[in-house]
Amino acid sequence: MSFENIDYQVIDRVAVLRLNRRPVNALSLEFVNEIIAALEQAGADDDVRAVVIASNLDAVFCAGLDLSVVKGVDGQGMRGFLERLYFELNDVQYRLGKPSIAAVEGAARAGGMTVAVSCNMIIAGESASFGYPEINVGLIPALHFVHLPRMAGRHRAFEYLFTGDDFDAATARDLGIVNHVVADGAVLDRAMELAGKFADKSPVVMKLGRDAYMRANDTDYRRAIENVAETMCNVVATEDSAEGLAAFMEKRPPKWQEPDT
Repeated sequence: MSFENIDYQVIDRVAVLRLNRRPVNALSLEFVNEIIAALEQAGADDDVRAVVIASNLDAVFCAGLDLSVVKGVDGQGMRGFLERLYFELNDVQYRLGKPSIAAVEGAARAGGMTVAVSCNMIIAGESASFGYPEINVGLIPALHFVHLPRMAGRHRAFEYLFTGDDFDAATARDLGIVNHVVADGAVLDRAMELAGKFADKSPVVMKLGRDAYMRANDTDYRRAIENVAETMCNVVATEDSAEGLAAFMEKRPPKWQEPDT
């Protein structure tokens, strides 16, 4: 199967998915569906023993949502998109049966963080950068309300989720998000090296072991994501969300509503 926005190759028993939706790999519903389909294809291929997700674009891994997804949609429309980005992407990774690695060079933001953290491991280049800027445009990084506190602790997670500030690869490693930081240009090579180590293991034992690992560490993860996704749908319906998105696209400061007294 070929994909419009993903370059899919199998190299030495490793499926390599290079995201290629110019200019910044922004996540439309169609693009998310392609990522899920490519992962399903890799999972069903007995010749594939590991998966690497990378970018074909020089300066960006994935910049987050295509704003046309959220601009003007109601809560129900957002719910349909989150069903794919949060739940289906999580489910296909959960049932993949083989290790997955995100190879991040350039910027990973918002929904791009969701794609990266859906993998079992993340390798980053020295100049890679990360962030949850949703709060700046009147949205929330809902899934990461669940994910980041488990990695970094509640207090450190709160800072990045609610300031929207970017952070570098070394900080991402310190927060527990990234496994290894390597020289720029060597990220895919390092990811492939690790994937090769996984590919050398028994595929039967790897599948059984990874399945057990995913179950052991899932606990209430999906239920918690469902709760924050519902909040995201409510946020999208607010006037401030519409204003934040409009201000971003018009390159002006947002004019937030005053809270009721």
